[in-house]
Formats: sequence, structure tokens, C-alpha cells
Amino acid sequence: MCPEVALAGFPTCRVNLRASCCKEMGAAVVRAIKNFNLENRAAREIGKVKPSAAPRHPSTSRLLREQMSDQADIKGEIGRKDDKLLSLLRDVYVNSRDPVSAAQDKDAGTPQEPKEFRLPKGNHVNMNIENIPKGKVSIVEALTLLNNHKLDPDTWTAEKIAEEYHLEQKDVNSVLKYFVTFEVKIFPSKDMKAIQSK
Repeated sequence: MCPEVALAGFPTCRVNLRASCCKEMGAAVVRAIKNFNLENRAAREIGKVKPSAAPRHPSTSRLLREQMSDQADIKGEIGRKDDKLLSLLRDVYVNSRDPVSAAQDKDAGTPQEPKEFRLPKGNHVNMNIENIPKGKVSIVEALTLLNNHKLDPDTWTAEKIAEEYHLEQKDVNSVLKYFVTFEVKIFPSKDMKAIQSK
């Protein structure tokens, strides 16, 4: 067996406990470095001059002196505690609840009507859509109706789309006005010769 290695302030170590011993020694070394000259460093920080407030403008300090001399009793009034007000404040107990609105009251009294659903239209491949609430459309249906309207606007009018998909007329008009499907156009490059049809 190897003799014990002992250093001042460090744990003792044997050869068969080398891994745990090295961890303990490493922690002790780190602790010693952290705490080195701690008291002197703390005293130096405490002894530093604290930053003072920015100097006031001469006109401001003059106005403050005038106000304080005119109303000297206010300074004492600010620092004085009023026992009567403190006792009244201790007696106050606030217990608040949110008021129940008429809409919440009405909703609590009547049972909710079940929503109406419809079956999805078109091809919903690899989608688990069983039913759609009336007044709403799926993404696939929205793209389909926009594309149908773009390809054949005379047949797929806003009225027909609203009737077919159980939508509001104004919503369909807004969708047809503000949404369009993507259209991919490929332009031939200028250096390529176009193939003439025969």
C-alpha cells in the first residue's frame, strides 16, 4: 500500500480510493481559490465611494429651498403617522367577487343546442375528417371551391358555393374577393429556342 498523502486543509487519500480522492481534492482547491483573501476583498468593496446623485441645476435647487422654507410644516406632516387613519385601515376588509353578467346568467339557464355538422365534400385522402360544422369548410374544401370558381365562375357563383357548403353569403363573397389559389407559371428562358408546333 502506498502511504497516505496529506496536505494542509486537504483530505487524505489512498491509492485504492484515487478517483473519489481526486474529486475531493479538486473541490477543496476550487474552494480555497474562491475564498482566498475574501475578507480583504469584501472590505475593499465596502470602503469604495458610493456613486452620488447627479447634481441639480442651480435654479432647481433654489426653487426647492424656497418651497421647503415656505411650507416647513409639510415636511413634518409627511413623516407623521396618523393613528386614527391607521386604525381605520386595519378595520377595512375587502371581499370582492366578479359580477355575473347577463350573458353568463342566460347561458347557465338554457342548455346548449347541439351544433349541426355536415359530411365533407370532395376528396379527403389520408385525413381523418368525419364531419365539419355547418358554416365552416376544411382546407381541402376551401382550395377546391376557390379553384372551381377560378376555372368556371359562371357555374360556381357565390350563391351556389354558399348553398353547396352551407356557408353565409357574405363570407363566401369575402373569400372569393380576398383569397386566390396559387398559380404556377413557368416562363422559358431567353437563351432557349422555343419549339414550334407543326
